[in-house]
Amino acid sequence: MYVGAFEGQAAVNPVQSVSFVNPETQSVDESFDSGVGKTTLVQKACEALVSSGVGVEGFYTEEVREGGRRVGFDVVTVTGERGHLSRIRDVAGSSHGRREYTVGQYVVDLPSFENLALPLFRNVGSADGGGRKVFVIDEIGKMELFSQSFIRSVRQTLDSSSCTILGTIPIPKGKPLGLVEELRGRRDVKVFTVSKENRNNLLQDIIAALQNCLKQTS
Repeated sequence: MYVGAFEGQAAVNPVQSVSFVNPETQSVDESFDSGVGKTTLVQKACEALVSSGVGVEGFYTEEVREGGRRVGFDVVTVTGERGHLSRIRDVAGSSHGRREYTVGQYVVDLPSFENLALPLFRNVGSADGGGRKVFVIDEIGKMELFSQSFIRSVRQTLDSSSCTILGTIPIPKGKPLGLVEELRGRRDVKVFTVSKENRNNLLQDIIAALQNCLKQTS
């Protein structure tokens, strides 16, 4: 089963979220506008699942700040490993002749992201109790989608029934993102809209959706 969850970004803009349910792939994805606290919401859902005996794997995206200024984003695995996802240009340093991928002022460190994130997909569901696990993909966004290997891994994981997926996707802005729209348009997708005002109330709905997915995979 695939469950998508919320959207949340910028503090100024209303934040929306998307949740989708796939009766065959058990997963949860959030679509977000930044600043709404979507990663915190995912983490709270995972904490509740762990306390009920559910295993959690995957990764989060976290802001990196220096002197109160946001300088980029890191990918952080559930087990605490950390790697660069992006940095602002004056912090990123030289790309050493590699093709440069940028989103606004941020330079995406694609090798760092792939080295940390892709092995998680290869290992998902490989250990015992795969049906009682939640795999976190926070997020499926513009920076991550520069990686074709990541796109393939997301699709393959969604098409498997080895675990439940909790992920995040961005709200529509500007040019549509192919994989995001593909997920959003699935017939088996349920959409939740999340804002700063309702995010705490949605936590129990998200947990309930995940628990429902877990029942179908166990």
